Amino acid sequence: MIYNSKPAKNEGNQMVFGIRAVVEAIRSGKEIESLYLQRGLSGGLLNELKDLISEYGLTAQLVPIEKLNRITLKNHQGVVAFISPIVYQKVENIIPQIFEDGQIPLILILDSITDVRNMGAIARTAECAGVHAIVIPAKGSAQINPDAIKTSAGALYKIPVCRHDNFLQTVKFLQESGLQLICCTEKTKDNIYTPDYTAPTAIIMGSEEDGVRNEIIRSADYLAKIPMYGEIESLNVSVATGIILYEAIRQRQL
Repeated sequence: MIYNSKPAKNEGNQMVFGIRAVVEAIRSGKEIESLYLQRGLSGGLLNELKDLISEYGLTAQLVPIEKLNRITLKNHQGVVAFISPIVYQKVENIIPQIFEDGQIPLILILDSITDVRNMGAIARTAECAGVHAIVIPAKGSAQINPDAIKTSAGALYKIPVCRHDNFLQTVKFLQESGLQLICCTEKTKDNIYTPDYTAPTAIIMGSEEDGVRNEIIRSADYLAKIPMYGEIESLNVSVATGIILYEAIRQRQL
């Protein structure tokens, strides 16, 4: 059985501010979506927070105080965090369970999709297509916030979302687990109808601006592009994801 990305107790991105409050939120096991620290901040309690950030493998952004003041005018003490509305999963736990259940894995990897509405729309399509899990990087990915949840029509509560700090290592793990990596990119002559999606598969999609990072392209088993016949040279990434996912589903139903 695959564990879903269940909603946290309080739906929506709950803001927590102040050093002690954020420390306690981390210690209590809250899923931190984003964490902002004021540049140049120092002090004993802050060192405790930094130790926790390192211990829990969290990512913190150093920002000017003006950014924090735009988030909240309350006494934030230079620290603001947002708690995720979902609980993230680990793909290392999901893949063995898929095989044990006698299913053929179909994983969706999203490399640097930063628009929350695209994230939501992709999750909605992926859930409808029966994708087992979505994998995203901890840095450079859209937040799973109320806008993303709404755009996904609640799909982000139903499909496991796996967020990993070492994104390249996670992609390598999937490949070592027997999944073929099919990268959707314009940097190839082969189209999306060429690969055999009936095998265990991870489909990789990149942002409209930058595409999939070169390190992942080089490690992919197949590169595939969507044929384009009009004058506009690209598709919205959520539309492109739907096209390639349903090619995979079409092949698996033959």
